[in-house]
Order: sequence, then C-alpha cells, then structure tokens
Amino acid sequence: MIDDTLVPPPAAQRVAARARLFCGRSGGRTRLRRLYQDGSAKIRMPAVQGDPLEAVLINTAGGLTGGDRLGWDIEVGEGASASITTQACEKIYRAASDRAETNVSLTVCANGRIAWLPQETIVFDRAAFARTLDVELAAGAEALLLEATLFGRLAMGEQTVDGSFHDRWRVRQDGKLIHAEDFRIGPDIAARLQRPAVAGGALAIATLLLVSPRAETLLDTARAVIGEPGIGDSGGASFWSVGQSGKLLARLTAGDGYQLRKRLVPLVELLNGRAGLPKLWSL
Repeated sequence: MIDDTLVPPPAAQRVAARARLFCGRSGGRTRLRRLYQDGSAKIRMPAVQGDPLEAVLINTAGGLTGGDRLGWDIEVGEGASASITTQACEKIYRAASDRAETNVSLTVCANGRIAWLPQETIVFDRAAFARTLDVELAAGAEALLLEATLFGRLAMGEQTVDGSFHDRWRVRQDGKLIHAEDFRIGPDIAARLQRPAVAGGALAIATLLLVSPRAETLLDTARAVIGEPGIGDSGGASFWSVGQSGKLLARLTAGDGYQLRKRLVPLVELLNGRAGLPKLWSL
C-alpha cells in the first residue's frame, strides 16, 4: 500500500507563452510576413482596408499568476504601419509564489510606425507582476506607446491592498536611448497610491508616449484633452526634442477605470492620427 502522505503534490501548471509578428509593406499596404505562436499567446488580425495593419493579442490562459511568463515580439518593416491592441484587459491574479512577467519587444524599421495600445492591466490583491517594454526605432520611425493599469476593480468590490508591481520602459531610436523609466510599487500598494507624490489616492494610472516629428504640434491639444485636475484624477503632458524627432509624454490618474478611459480614449484618438482608436476599444 502506498502512503499518500509521502507523495508530493503535482507541480502547478504555469504559462510559458510567446508570439512573434513581422509585417512589411507590399503592394501599397502593410501585410503580414511572418507569424509565430507558442502556448497561450495568440495573435489575430481583423480584416481592415488599407493601413495600418491591425493585430489583436490574446492570452488564452485568461490571466496571469505567479510564475507565468508571457512574451510579445512585434517587428514593423520599412515604411510599414501597425496598430497593436489586446482582446481584453489582462488580469494579474494573486501569486502564491514568484511573480508573473510580461516582456514586450517592439522593433520599427526606417519610416515605419507602430501604435502599441493594449487595453488596461488589472492588478488584483496580492498579485506580483513585472512588465518590460523594449522599443527599437530606426531613424525616421514613429511610435505611440501606451500602458494603463488598474489596481483592483471598485465595481466588484476589489481593491489592491498588498502586492508588487514593476513597469520598466526602454525606448531607443537610431541606437540612442531616448526614453527610460521604472515604476515600482509595493508591498502596501493601496497606502502608497494615497501619497500625493505617487497617485493622490487614484487607483487607475496610464502613461502614453508619442515619438514623432509632429509630437510638439499636438502638445497644446493634448493638454486640453487631459483638462484640469478634478476630484480623484489628474494628468499632464510634456514635450522634449529628440534629434530630428520629438517625444510627447502624457500621464493620467483617475479614481477608477471608467474615469480613466473618459480622458484616455480622446487622447489616444488625437495622438494616433488617422488610425484613431482600436476597434475593440470602447467606453
């Protein structure tokens, strides 16, 4: 007879997924060149007329928890244009051990353009999560980059109390580092978000970066869209010259996801030009 108490429990399954997409310009429009998918990382492309090529990222695991690893690699060829979003908000659940990680690599060749516009990441109580965004832009390339995060869901009575969250960005153009930032918070996330220098009590935050020669011309309009700080929300936008281009950086905070989207949606529409808002987005 086997003593069940001596048999170790089976190891929990963990997500180990990665997907890669390469698109290039052909026949007057951007077309898919190569696609690789592994594990729960899937990419689908809705039928659209003309540019940009639209791609929807899907994590069929339904969320991430401790020990999960998810990677997205996107390459846009010379003169091509792509808009990348997600099927839904990514959910980061409680971690029993280790942390969940998402690694994003974006490469844009000369005169290409990418709009990285995932829907919000929702961080639940006792979650542990690290996200990296590495972007390589050739000379003349443009990028619109967004990451938005909700710490808990007030509508469901969920509010993050403990956990860890780390967001790391590195953006290079023509081999030179033009933007770097690290946002790290925890373990008492709720208390730290209450600090005026952090989020002033807001539970929803977003960072939006535009690297483009037209960035400076959009600064005043972007500030008008963001508007004056209200109860539980704030935001602002700034511009810096970067070589022959420029970068516009906008930050938003809000009391919940709905209030964040009310300003984030028109801001994305403005900065994304003719491409506008991804079709899966809505208020």
